[in-house]
Amino acid sequence: MNWNDLLEIIKNSPTPPKRVEKTGEEWKRLLTSEQYRVARQHGTEQPFSGEYCESYSPGIYNCVCCGTALFDSTGKFDSGTGWPSFSAPVQHNVVKYKFDNSYFMQRVEVLCNVCDAHLGHVFEDGPAPTGLRFCINSISLKKEEEKAEETSKHHKLFDTATLGGGCFWCTEALLDELDGVTEVISGYAGGDIVNPTYRQISGGKTGHAEVVQARFNPQVISFADILRIFLATHDPTSLNRQGADVGSQYRSIILYHNEEQQQIAMEVIAEMQSAFDKPIVTEVRPFSKFFKAEQSHQEYYRSNPEKAYCQAVINPKLLKLRKQFSKALKKKSA
Repeated sequence: MNWNDLLEIIKNSPTPPKRVEKTGEEWKRLLTSEQYRVARQHGTEQPFSGEYCESYSPGIYNCVCCGTALFDSTGKFDSGTGWPSFSAPVQHNVVKYKFDNSYFMQRVEVLCNVCDAHLGHVFEDGPAPTGLRFCINSISLKKEEEKAEETSKHHKLFDTATLGGGCFWCTEALLDELDGVTEVISGYAGGDIVNPTYRQISGGKTGHAEVVQARFNPQVISFADILRIFLATHDPTSLNRQGADVGSQYRSIILYHNEEQQQIAMEVIAEMQSAFDKPIVTEVRPFSKFFKAEQSHQEYYRSNPEKAYCQAVINPKLLKLRKQFSKALKKKSA
């Protein structure tokens, strides 16, 4: 999700996972006076005064009013503004947005999509890849601390998949549509050259493949299901080639981040083999280093849907995805 996506979401807020509605008096009985002022009356706490401003221990940040999980510590960063800052919510439908024209300027307010609690505002000056900074009042949140062993057991709220299925423009466009996938970055991996350029990659001699790195919520979509969709939406039986794109940089590849991902990859490949007439040749190897591609390659399909490649190559893949895996898509993409 980026700033343009957010502006589109404002026009049509996603369906919340549930609704919690109470009267003002009922909220007053549940909250402290300061919590009520900020969360129910759209107030703002003083900068650098909040409990979670400097907190970076593992955990989930829930809505102080209704308890809905909103943000994860893995997406928290130090913005230096004096308020807790996050790069994305845990799921696109747990927050909603509206324009705020107070104080003689226009901002985008962030609210809990379950109970309408005021959380803060979102700005377009955050870190890559979303470029978003969710500036949130500490007092609107209730952190659920997570022990290190619990974090390992549950694989944190977000996990990472690094996959190559030919041109990364295609793979990025496909994974962008999956519910539970919050970020997709195009880049290079699998070779030895540090900080390769697209020109070097195109020569086919760097050892790198064009890949994407997807950040996803395993509570919404599993790594196994991502791999099933990945294998079904490109040709994993074609060695060093996808259609007219030829070269080792276009090879089918899964770069696993841990032993569990390796095992899942091998199991899914074995499971999917019966769907193909030829052997699956997808390379499965440990992840080492990911190099982000040039900015012109990020969100390529979204920025260039009219381009011939997008029309001729990516659109048919998206149609197949939407037909075969409609239940796995973000609601706005279904």
